[in-house]
Amino acid sequence: MDRSGKEELVSALNAALAGAGLVVVTQQKGLTVAEVTNLRRKMLAAGASFKVAKNRLAKLALTGTSYEDLSQLLVGPTALAYSADPVAAAKIVVEFAKTNDKLTIVGGSLGGKPLDANAVKALATLPSLDELRGKIIGVLQAPASKVAAVVQAPASQLARVVKAYAEKSEAA
Repeated sequence: MDRSGKEELVSALNAALAGAGLVVVTQQKGLTVAEVTNLRRKMLAAGASFKVAKNRLAKLALTGTSYEDLSQLLVGPTALAYSADPVAAAKIVVEFAKTNDKLTIVGGSLGGKPLDANAVKALATLPSLDELRGKIIGVLQAPASKVAAVVQAPASQLARVVKAYAEKSEAA
């Protein structure tokens, strides 16, 4: 890769990291191209990204972002997983690391706060932003549907009583 290609890579990665809510540093030793491609597909489906870059270039890309402290974790064959959603990247990386011993989680950062590997794994157990939104909407809709059922109940009971009187008067 020539100098201009490296500069493009660093600026693109810097822009992506600046907009990320979570960055996870991983070490991958011996992952095949197919395995990395599979991981990238999963990350893309969840709205996250997985980038393998030289440590020197990744450190340059981290400069100027709230994730500069992660540069000390970039030792050996590392890769960065990042997402705007504070849970998405962690979920996919932790799930993939459970089934593949060649990928290990080194640490990460959530909004500029450093996380160790255990904190990243704990973060992966939290529901995603979309799941939380769904739960909140479900909680908000439940009382409304109960109120509607209570309001409709007297009206339906009144209709049954009227119908019963009508049938009774017809029979008489």
